[in-house]
Amino acid sequence: MSSLDELRALLGEPVAKRADPGGWDEVEEYVGAALPGDFKAFVGAYGSGLICGKLAVFHPRGSSPLLERMRATHETFTRRRASALANGDAEHVPHPFHPEPGGLISWGYDQSGDEYFFWPCDPDPDRWKVVTMAHEEGCVTFDGPFSAFVLAFVRQLLDVDRYHGIDPDALEYLEPEDLEELAASGEIGPVQPGFEPA
Repeated sequence: MSSLDELRALLGEPVAKRADPGGWDEVEEYVGAALPGDFKAFVGAYGSGLICGKLAVFHPRGSSPLLERMRATHETFTRRRASALANGDAEHVPHPFHPEPGGLISWGYDQSGDEYFFWPCDPDPDRWKVVTMAHEEGCVTFDGPFSAFVLAFVRQLLDVDRYHGIDPDALEYLEPEDLEELAASGEIGPVQPGFEPA
């Protein structure tokens, strides 16, 4: 089973009325290359929205179109990189951003403020890596395609303890039934896999 198939099994089938496989020509013209096939297949089927309420992805024809977001993100991060380089802080921003040659290509962000990019490190877009800009503090590179990255992201959200997300100091003030209620409502603990269209 492919990573994309596993991801689809975890998230559930997309809402058909939201799915739109088109709109990629203008985005790919801007990028100067085709985007990874698994990314296009996922976003084409699911549309713009939130994966597990945490990871935002964008469709070319979504409520927040992918191309507009790419341009704005690339501009913002190019300025941040120029500032970091001027201040001798290149280690936190080691990659340029599109449209510079080999520049990172934006595709999403998460609710923690991390930004996600494709690193066009291979002529074959299906071999591009995913780079996370973690709170502007540095880069983490995932050595795999989009679908494997998102699958690992979802599994990480599922693999947390029952009281994950609550301040440890607050535990002593909460009764067991309060903790059970928070866990049952999904406010703490593992995240329920799913996709929320935007």
